[in-house]
Amino acid sequence: MTFFYDNVYINNTSTITGPYENKGPLKTYFDKSYRDLYMGEKSFEKGEIKLVKEALSMILKKTKKSKKDIDLVIGGDLLNQIAASTYGCLGVGKSFIGIYSACSNSVLSLIIAANFIDKGLINNSICVVSSHNMTSEKQFRYPTEYGAPRPNSATFTSTGAASCLLSNKKSNVKVECATLGKIVDYSQNDPNDMGRVMAPAAIDTLVQHFKDTNRKPSDYDLIVTGDLGLYGKEILKDYLKENYDITLDNYDDCGVMLYDLKMQKDVKAGGSGPVCSALVTYSYIYELLKTKKLKKVLVLATGALFSPILLYQKENINSICHAISLEAI
Repeated sequence: MTFFYDNVYINNTSTITGPYENKGPLKTYFDKSYRDLYMGEKSFEKGEIKLVKEALSMILKKTKKSKKDIDLVIGGDLLNQIAASTYGCLGVGKSFIGIYSACSNSVLSLIIAANFIDKGLINNSICVVSSHNMTSEKQFRYPTEYGAPRPNSATFTSTGAASCLLSNKKSNVKVECATLGKIVDYSQNDPNDMGRVMAPAAIDTLVQHFKDTNRKPSDYDLIVTGDLGLYGKEILKDYLKENYDITLDNYDDCGVMLYDLKMQKDVKAGGSGPVCSALVTYSYIYELLKTKKLKKVLVLATGALFSPILLYQKENINSICHAISLEAI
């Protein structure tokens, strides 16, 4: 399902990262970075909440808005009960929607906000997402203190928070259209190979987007997936070429772009987590759109929808992908 928008714009963004992201190739584009994973707090979870609060405070300052000026806040993270978002967003905005679509949270939040704004139901919305390497690993795999080995196919949950203010106030970057994805099951069950899990969902949404819009890859200056990583990126390219005769010469993956994979060996196949695609989109890509170095970009945020408990029960890992088209004005 694809929506087209007439009156939705990005007014500004904010990005805050952890130490690993600050060592990557995009470090000069981030607003703020921390040198340690605690962010000065007593636990990693409290550190992630702090990231959310600071991302919200920063976007309000940049756009010269008060907390009461915001009609809606949409937030999502990877913690149980989206705790980082609910604690971090407390007191901001007139209403709040919490979402849980794993690593696809960033684009899903933009789509929800854009639909409200374009229909005239609200004037503005802040979309904020976060993830933290330590909190996510603890919840979905093993606490990093255990020192469990990770295969090369594993992705590295990114640490940070990123926010975006969407509104009906015209700016130099427009939300042009968006495609909601559907849940996909390709019989994958390895939590250390998220690229293979999520690539089918990215393929499904990308093909559907081209079908709904009657477009082709060359209609975009850049197409990026959320966090397929090094191996998932190649799976997507090979499958599209073999089955749909689609060649993506203008394609990259946010999980690959966020880190220096040759120098930062700890990140293995690249970045993941809800904030991964948001950090790249709200910093580097947003800057290129504002300066008109890019005219139109398609962002596809992918997510692995799984519970460790269900994996122990031999269930597959489902996936999903949502796409949004951003256009320089």
